[in-house]
Amino acid sequence: MGVLYNTAISAYAAAARLAAARSEKVSRMLAGQRESVGRILAARARKAPQGFDFWFHVASLGEFEQARPLIEQLKKERPQATILLTFFSPSGYEVRKDYPLVDCVAYLPFDKPANVRRFLDAAAPRRAVFVKYEFWINYISALRERDIPVYLIDAIFRPGQRFFRPGGAAWRRLLGCYKHIFVQDKASKALLQSIGITDVTVAGDTRFDRVANVRSSAVSLPQIEAWLSHNPFTLVVGSSWDPDEDRYIPWLNAHPEVRAIIAPHEFDDARLAAIRARLAAPSLLYSEVKATVAAIPADTQTLIIDSFGLLSSLYRFGSVAIIGGGFGAGIHNINEAAVYGIPVLFGPRHQKFKEATDLIACGAATEYTDAATLTAALDTYLADPAARAAAGHAAAAYITASLGATARILPSLL
Repeated sequence: MGVLYNTAISAYAAAARLAAARSEKVSRMLAGQRESVGRILAARARKAPQGFDFWFHVASLGEFEQARPLIEQLKKERPQATILLTFFSPSGYEVRKDYPLVDCVAYLPFDKPANVRRFLDAAAPRRAVFVKYEFWINYISALRERDIPVYLIDAIFRPGQRFFRPGGAAWRRLLGCYKHIFVQDKASKALLQSIGITDVTVAGDTRFDRVANVRSSAVSLPQIEAWLSHNPFTLVVGSSWDPDEDRYIPWLNAHPEVRAIIAPHEFDDARLAAIRARLAAPSLLYSEVKATVAAIPADTQTLIIDSFGLLSSLYRFGSVAIIGGGFGAGIHNINEAAVYGIPVLFGPRHQKFKEATDLIACGAATEYTDAATLTAALDTYLADPAARAAAGHAAAAYITASLGATARILPSLL
């Protein structure tokens, strides 16, 4: 397994080098990986000469939001603790590379044995925390060999994963390297126990704590609030992709009385221009509003958000939210919208997200597969405020009932 795994990682790294010639995103990632050890050593010289007290590793921005409540509470309880935060994806690193509550933010180099040795020698962490799906065999095995406790948080397991299939012995051994695994639900714990992994606690998902914190400190947006103050129905679309727009923009164009806020997942100039070209009624970019410091014209139907960091505060203006990504790799953060007590709609690729299944089951969320199913759901919520309110109440109640994972996990890390 070791030879096969290392060969696969080397092939992955080689493919990334080839892709870097065509992708600025991949090029930035590889450049960042090359700089990681230097960044870590420089941070240690300034702040952590004996090594970092904690190393948190996340894949991207979504997993960072799961680690963030723990980091914030950890800094409250141990202000002097030194923390290293690593990302694998540029979409996470570029947004949070200046996150102020940690002492160093870096890319995680590919999981090759030589990279692992250099990285761990440089970082010298006392504890390591991996989030959700980050199963890097060489890193985790090396942490175990160095007697560095490593924890997995917010994990969720399904029967079809490699740990539970014939031929998955090496992956099962990997799970034995964790000092403790914190899972989201009882089904995950039962699966782990079925293969002899018993250091497991059902703690829930720290993202619920995070969205509750965000709601209590939402950014003030007076221009948007004034624009929507007399509007009875606002659609907020978070992390929008092309396939989502294919389905909701025709409905929006057919309902000029509705106001909309669209936050594209990516917003380069060409992407923004393409969205605006498809909208029948007047639209504005948020950057245009900020530049003029003027009121948003009353005839503007759609505000397009072309900056990071606002989406979680924007959902509070919504009557209904559409969450993008459900026609690609998977839906984005639906809890950010549900915490405001509004119905959520998303595409069919949500099976890996427990909260999506739970919200559908309690009547707070609806899956749509095409323009017709989306139109039916939106028409219902537009015409029936009582149905909208009932779904929103179910969403808020679900979030409230799911709080507390941070408090259940943190004591074991201290």
